[in-house]
Amino acid sequence: MPKIIGVIPARYDSSRFPGKPLINIRGKSMIMRVYEQAKKVKGLSDVIVATDDKRIADEVDQHGGHFLMTSNQHRNGTERCAEVLDKIDAQYVVNIQGDEPYIYPEQIESLISTLDGKTELATLIKLIEDVEQLDDNTTMKVLKNLKDEAIYFSRQCVPYIRDQEPSNWLKAHTFYKHIGIYAYRADILQQIVQLPPSLLELAESLEQLRWIENGYKIKLAHTKFESMSVDTPEDLGKLLKLHD
Repeated sequence: MPKIIGVIPARYDSSRFPGKPLINIRGKSMIMRVYEQAKKVKGLSDVIVATDDKRIADEVDQHGGHFLMTSNQHRNGTERCAEVLDKIDAQYVVNIQGDEPYIYPEQIESLISTLDGKTELATLIKLIEDVEQLDDNTTMKVLKNLKDEAIYFSRQCVPYIRDQEPSNWLKAHTFYKHIGIYAYRADILQQIVQLPPSLLELAESLEQLRWIENGYKIKLAHTKFESMSVDTPEDLGKLLKLHD
């Protein structure tokens, strides 16, 4: 089995929720809740918090976690993962979102199951079962081919179902949404961070479209588990209600 490390990118500054990684969630910081869930995953040789802030590093260190200090110039978690790979040898890196404190280890394990040495990039998808999510532009939709490879990601509902009322679309077609966790093969990660933003990426504000436009293949793993990130204080309130 290839050596796979889990990386949790974490920065302190956030326009919508400053200090988010350190907020207290029922007695534990968000970053440590994510870290502890990731440590339960079978198949990861190590879990590392990649941060540019000493406060986050101190929190992880205080609780016995593994962290690496990274540049404050990174534009996204993909670039932060690439810097970690410069310092630690691995064949694959799994980018674990630092704002999903109740992420299921099974989700990460589903993703890991696709990493056979040939897979360039991978991410998760879940069946859409709520028709309202089709119109929600915060729910990323995924089109896939018969090999479970991504064709396109969009904030819009795709495909358009001709001659059907939107309320019936879930009965007429199978739709998938994107769950934002990625795996990168080491050599591919170093390549994609060198690519300039692409036209589709700029249009939809989705970095994975840059990879597709440049000809990289994104393998899709299926999960039955819901995922909820905390982008705002309001999101945190909703999450806590779900996990009462």
